Amino acid sequence: MPVTLLAGLGNPGAKYAGTRHNLGFTVVDALAAAERLTWQHEGRFEADVARWNVRPGETRWLVKPQTFMNESGRALRKLLDFLKLPNDALAVAYDEMNIEIGRVKLSIDGSAGGHNGIASLLAHVGDGFLRYRLGIGSSERPVGMDIADYVLGKFSLSEQTIIDQNKKLFVEGARLLFTSSPAEAMNRLNRKPS
Repeated sequence: MPVTLLAGLGNPGAKYAGTRHNLGFTVVDALAAAERLTWQHEGRFEADVARWNVRPGETRWLVKPQTFMNESGRALRKLLDFLKLPNDALAVAYDEMNIEIGRVKLSIDGSAGGHNGIASLLAHVGDGFLRYRLGIGSSERPVGMDIADYVLGKFSLSEQTIIDQNKKLFVEGARLLFTSSPAEAMNRLNRKPS
């Protein structure tokens, strides 16, 4: 079954815009713009939500939790409960340091891998959601640099160029989550580039 709800993870506010940790926000924003969707703030869910009527009677949702990264799961739990959706109807787009910048990987299950947003989801929602992992791993990261400082930092010029060049791939991958089974989406997204 394709997913019903895609959440991009990030931190709200201008201070965090364009940081590596907000790549999930960037991708769902780009998909919403491509589909001409409008974001609405929903206080009851502590999230910005865009409703996508893909066909009559068939609604998909894009979400940006506004709780800050460490409490993303709290917002998504509220939304899943309201929409009466199981965990496997949810996909989450987020930055991943262990994947090369510009690459994507789709997976189900596993640990949080040090990502506080995923740790929050595991605590509030449980496992079974799709993980749309967006690579931010870079050889430009200074040796010994604190992980928090790195992910909360802005992309360098060369890194931003890679992100810009791959934004269409990121958006097409996100769209694929709504149209394909997880197995089919994994088969297409997890291939090594030629």
